[in-house]
Amino acid sequence: MQSEALTIEDYLAELPADRKPALEKLFAILSKNIPAGFQSGIGYGHIGFVVPHELYPAGYHVTPHLPLPFLGIASQKNHIAVYHMWIYMIPELLAWFTEEFRKHSKKKLDMGKSCIRFRKEADIPFELFAELATKISVEDYIVAYEKSTKK
Repeated sequence: MQSEALTIEDYLAELPADRKPALEKLFAILSKNIPAGFQSGIGYGHIGFVVPHELYPAGYHVTPHLPLPFLGIASQKNHIAVYHMWIYMIPELLAWFTEEFRKHSKKKLDMGKSCIRFRKEADIPFELFAELATKISVEDYIVAYEKSTKK
């Protein structure tokens, strides 16, 4: 479900009542914990954090006029999604996350190629996402991104 919202406030305002608290809480936690340099906004029809062109002029290799995406959250048709393409770029980070997830949730990790899915707010390990957001600086992310795209 892609939104036409142009601001984070508009995106949150248009959410269904059963999804709004979870997305607001995720956004607040991520905003509080994300390292300096990343910028929040709307991209790809959902809330996201990006590396702005001022820090990485090349932008996203698929669409260079857009900033490099880092992390996103969205309300999809059947789930809440946390997009994390960067977690796959760093195998140690992926291993850490999957191990920690088991400590924070009794649910099976529902992880796709670019997202982690949650059917209910109660299933979201907010504290784990707070910690995950702190795990990589904007500089280290750019290095990992360039390494993964130059193969």
